[in-house]
Amino acid sequence: MQTLTQSPTDPAFVQNPYPFYDRARATGPFFHWQDYGLTCTPSAAAVNAILRDRRFGREAPPECAPVIPDHLRPFYAVEAHSMLELEPPRHTRLRALVLRAFTSRRIAALAPEIAQLSNDLIDALPQGDFDLLPHFAQKLPVIIIARLLGVPESMADDLLRWSNAMVGMYMAGRTRAMEDRAIAATEDFTAFLRGYVEARRSDPRDDLITHLIAAEMEGDRLTTDELITTCILLLNAGHEATVHTLGNGVKTLLETKTPAAALAPDHIEATVEEILRFDPALHLFTRWCYEETEVMGQTFRRGDQVGLLLAAANRDPGQWDRPARFLPDRVPKPNATFGAGLHFCVGAPLARLELQIALPILFSRMPGLRLATPPRYADVYHFHGLASLPLCRG
Repeated sequence: MQTLTQSPTDPAFVQNPYPFYDRARATGPFFHWQDYGLTCTPSAAAVNAILRDRRFGREAPPECAPVIPDHLRPFYAVEAHSMLELEPPRHTRLRALVLRAFTSRRIAALAPEIAQLSNDLIDALPQGDFDLLPHFAQKLPVIIIARLLGVPESMADDLLRWSNAMVGMYMAGRTRAMEDRAIAATEDFTAFLRGYVEARRSDPRDDLITHLIAAEMEGDRLTTDELITTCILLLNAGHEATVHTLGNGVKTLLETKTPAAALAPDHIEATVEEILRFDPALHLFTRWCYEETEVMGQTFRRGDQVGLLLAAANRDPGQWDRPARFLPDRVPKPNATFGAGLHFCVGAPLARLELQIALPILFSRMPGLRLATPPRYADVYHFHGLASLPLCRG
């Protein structure tokens, strides 16, 4: 296994990490990323195998659990109830209860609302050139997830601010200032949701918070702390990646001069899958090893961590023909963007629905849309999204 050096905060890497992924892939299925001190894989086969292997998981073995500094305890107290960070049996219980409320029928019923909101946001765009991110890509998913949960959409700016601060805990080059912002956001978010959960217990509504409160399996229900963490997870995951994917997707469609036919009803699903594959929002996700395991010739022992390079897996030539090309007519097949196995993203159907509805409406309403200036990605990793997306109406 070769060792490679690449600073995740290097501006050139942040703007285009894919050449590094190609260099890493050329060394074999695994490499040691010196800057992280982490064994990583850019291989689609290895990423898929590890995501589905129960000998790997998100939860640290007890003897490897990191010591939490006192100033970060509020953040990790919330994370302690997150199904994203847990393994069976706790993960199984939480996910089953959440899926009883977060049903495919409830998500599908949002289609008319997503369409109406897309049109409303386009109607409200500034005259002349505009930045798509704050006026459309950020507002659409956060308002939809707020409506779904039953949280006032007037809270959208607060939800965005809290979410952005909390996600900073996962970024390369994290500073104490970022940590302090995350803790403040966690405390504000938790206090807001605790009040909302208690209000819904005494005044049920037809919203997801009420259905999460009522979700029951063999007499078991979510505790208040579990409800709060689940709502934070759904709000953060329910819009953070979709914001970036909308921005990255519009950028790609415009740069590649993708024809309008790719957004037609009989083609939009394939186009959205190609957007998700080609330039996803989340690039790195880690797993812990629970027992000695061999994957594609690499031995892992209990307590080892492995970094799964999801975006690299999505461009693995062993899995994809011409992987560096954006081909909206590509025959869809599973990609790594939403993960796989028991941690497959519960919000994937909602994200796909939002993209499949919003993109055709945007381009049909604004057929002359073009880039005003070359867009740049925000200076962060391992999320990968634009800092802004300045557009001309054409």
